[in-house]
Amino acid sequence: VQLVESGGGLVQPGGSLKLSCAASGLELGKYSITWFRQAPGKEREGVSCISSEQDRIYYLDSVKGRFTISRDYAKNTVYLQMNSLKPEDTAVYSCAASALPMYSVSWYREVVYTIWGQGTQVTVSS
Repeated sequence: VQLVESGGGLVQPGGSLKLSCAASGLELGKYSITWFRQAPGKEREGVSCISSEQDRIYYLDSVKGRFTISRDYAKNTVYLQMNSLKPEDTAVYSCAASALPMYSVSWYREVVYTIWGQGTQVTVSS
């Protein structure tokens, strides 16, 4: 069972990146998938979640309107499209999976996720 992130890199402010979270050994459609990020010297925070139940979607307030999470069942992959990137978006982005459905009060809690990817670096700088 493995999650593998890709798509990170260096981008200028205002630019875009699309992160991918590909799964092996598990059917992502049956899991809630959340993107977390951790910047240097800061705690890890939940960025966006797509729940296993009805594909409910949640976002961190600071990324609403700029980031979009989506799920491709055929490719067994979850994506995070990031537009209008800002220097404060710089972080290591990781995806995590939980067999539980997520709700507004739970999706950002790390303890509910049992499977984690290794992370991909996103750097927003001019």
